[in-house]
Amino acid sequence: MDTHSVPGGPPVRYRGATGVSTCFGTFGELLQGRLPEPGADFLVTLPVARWTMAKFQVDPGRDDVDVRPHHKDKARRMAEMVLAAARGPAGGSLMIDSSLPEGKGMASSSADLVATARAVANAVGLELPPQRLEDLLRRIEPSDGVLYPGVVAFDHRRVRLRARLGSLPTMTVVGMDEGGTVDTVAFNRLAKPFTPADRREYARLLERMTRAIARRDLAEVGAVATRSAEMNQALWPKRTLPAVQRICADVGALGVVAAHSGTMLGVLLDTADPDYVEKIAVTVRACSLISPDVSLFRSLSFD
Repeated sequence: MDTHSVPGGPPVRYRGATGVSTCFGTFGELLQGRLPEPGADFLVTLPVARWTMAKFQVDPGRDDVDVRPHHKDKARRMAEMVLAAARGPAGGSLMIDSSLPEGKGMASSSADLVATARAVANAVGLELPPQRLEDLLRRIEPSDGVLYPGVVAFDHRRVRLRARLGSLPTMTVVGMDEGGTVDTVAFNRLAKPFTPADRREYARLLERMTRAIARRDLAEVGAVATRSAEMNQALWPKRTLPAVQRICADVGALGVVAAHSGTMLGVLLDTADPDYVEKIAVTVRACSLISPDVSLFRSLSFD
């Protein structure tokens, strides 16, 4: 049986070793923009109950990684990098099963990469703390903050944690897709049109969001998310945003959340609202008049 000594640990037995891991996705971002200091791009995550699951099985007879579905080239690259870091077997089979649509702004690529890295690490016995995982992600593409539980402020371009902000009560997102797809790497190459005044406002919005999450103030969270969606119109406009904002106001919802680098808009609703069921029904009907692609998402609480 093939064995290998991972630095700092006992020999790991590889033949037939299997690792499994999952990673949640997001519904866009509660807030995304650029702060006054140079290059300080950031986002605030909104984790939702949609996942990617990755399963990796070591095959000592292979010198490459077979990935299914075959188009998941970034996940293949991540698996190869983790195997190289473990200095063990070079190959195996990677299976990815995801409920996150691609190119919509729901962190599907980041979730694929995080789930893959952890599944491979589990299979070969490699320790993979968050900072080491950030280093690996940085070598592939700008990434979301889905490697951290809860709501976080994350520098997605430099792939590093800014702050853990905490957890929120569960919300429902009535999500609406405007159609098409967005390439995250291409999006992050766009010149940011934000003025110094915009950057100062983003700093204030981040402060407001941080305080709101600490207080579990969903109304303030929704207000900041709505303002972020409005400001993002200068960079990646959503043609239906005014209509979705009207629905939000008419229903008395918490606010509007955008996939800033994607195709989705959502109306945030408090599941503890006594009129929650009626508001869901009214919001779904109204959004369905704008887009044929309307879905419900549940945010994740990490209490």
